[in-house]
Amino acid sequence: MTTATLRTQVVDHGHEGDLKNCPVFRMMPADLREKAEAFPPLMDYLHVMPVEELGIPKYVPELSRKMGDLKNPNIIYPVRDHLFVHIYPDAKDSRNVYASIEPGMFDNVDEVIQDIELRFLGFVHELEAYKSVEERRAILLSSLDRVVEMPWQGKAHASLCKVVLKLRSRLAGNNKKLVLTKKQYDAVRYRLERDKIGMGVLEPLLQDSNIEDISCSGLGFIFIEHKVFRSVKSNISFHSMEELDHFVVRMSEKIGRPVTFREPVVDSTLPDGSRINIVFGGDVSKRGSNFTIRKFADDPMSIVQLVEFGSLSWQMAAYLFIMLQHGMNMFVAGETASGKTTLMNALTTFIKPNAKIVSIEDTPELQVPHPNWIREVVRGTSKQSQASSVTMFDLLKAALRQRPNEIIIGEIRGEEGAIAFQAMQTGHSAMATFHASTVERLIQRLTGDPINVPKNYIDNLNLVVIQSAVQLPDGKQGRRTTSISEIIGYDPVTQGFAYVEIFRWNPATDTFEYPGYMNSPLLEERISLMRGIAPAQKRSIYEEVERRATILERLSQKGVRSFRDVYSIIAQAYRRGLIR
Repeated sequence: MTTATLRTQVVDHGHEGDLKNCPVFRMMPADLREKAEAFPPLMDYLHVMPVEELGIPKYVPELSRKMGDLKNPNIIYPVRDHLFVHIYPDAKDSRNVYASIEPGMFDNVDEVIQDIELRFLGFVHELEAYKSVEERRAILLSSLDRVVEMPWQGKAHASLCKVVLKLRSRLAGNNKKLVLTKKQYDAVRYRLERDKIGMGVLEPLLQDSNIEDISCSGLGFIFIEHKVFRSVKSNISFHSMEELDHFVVRMSEKIGRPVTFREPVVDSTLPDGSRINIVFGGDVSKRGSNFTIRKFADDPMSIVQLVEFGSLSWQMAAYLFIMLQHGMNMFVAGETASGKTTLMNALTTFIKPNAKIVSIEDTPELQVPHPNWIREVVRGTSKQSQASSVTMFDLLKAALRQRPNEIIIGEIRGEEGAIAFQAMQTGHSAMATFHASTVERLIQRLTGDPINVPKNYIDNLNLVVIQSAVQLPDGKQGRRTTSISEIIGYDPVTQGFAYVEIFRWNPATDTFEYPGYMNSPLLEERISLMRGIAPAQKRSIYEEVERRATILERLSQKGVRSFRDVYSIIAQAYRRGLIR
């Protein structure tokens, strides 16, 4: 495995501390100088990149969505205190390059790490005794400090930082400590944490909250789906089948689901909750082993952020607010990577804050802000495990006995769909995601094999929200809620299904139309009655939609955007009687 760089040799930029005489340093803006002084690997990187071709990068403390419009970005942004990313154009590719800047990129510390690993043999039992990431990290770092000497710690004389002793022995248990400079120590410590505790060369990508997907398609570069810069090419690549297979096997072992030639396909989760799919071996994947990692944000997108990004309108959000508050059953449908889970996560803030929620998933993706949340996850079987499988069907049956106010199903694929409709039939409110691009196709899949929901049960599903990845009028790619429809029911005479489209997206103008205004059966016939509105005044319910749209828009204007903050404000509004 290699990390591709812009040049192969690090340019000697003088003695440390003498950066003011460095021509590259003098060309840099003040904020980038400050970071380069504090983080020497960043300065090393800036000396190997072709400044004459790209120019000095702009340092950006925080990315904005508008930066995705740049045709030739040349931007460096921070991921953590010790990690940076450089986004720059590749003249030979339509994709921009995503270059991770890490400690030790240009320091050859491989031999030092090998020697340290030998000395660690006496501490292996301590590492194996702990399972949690934090405990293993603490033991690893304390073990490192037991085998290395850091003369620069607490010493005033700078020359001590340059002392490097040749190793007299490579035997484990050698009492002679390794003497490292601070730069070597920082590089070794980072590499050990990255490779022993983290996911190796993928760790910087996993640390970047701006990344949605990481894709290795076999030999060659790893590709990334970036929230701002979309499809980019990383500076990490695999050049041989053996190298790629070795990495994939090590990675699968770390997550406790080792791949083999007998079981070459694995679906699992990483320690940070990201979903990973691995296909192992050149016999089933002709370009070599491959893997795809789908990352999930610690703090999901809020409904306010989604409206600001143009995914839906304030009126649509307000309408869904009222529907979920009153227990309407809803499916969020769409194709792969259309934003279904993102939208459903955001909509959970509209469920009453005192509700008991049970979520059921095959891979943990949902984020629910409510404190009374039971999170159930499917358990599969493998050759290495003696435990029996627990299916989504099993968990859904169990959920019906837990008296939930809301059941959320990560994705309906099979027989659990029929159980979900039985739950709706008995008065349980349910939400789910579903793979279908239109209401018609959704109904076709529900009533056909293998789900087989009885046709006269379909009207238990109140709402279908269609989410799509679309091309916008300006040619850019975006995600939009293309329609919200109310299911009316099944006509046994015509054997057809009726539904009313309440909202729809206009692709020519990138705006949302409201054909259901004064024409919503759910609002007028069900929600208005549940809210105690007299039949003669039932259309006053549309005023409540507008009122809530205004409230949500004001949250945006006041800077209340985060998922947790939006939920907190809504919960406070319930307590104060502002929402009823």
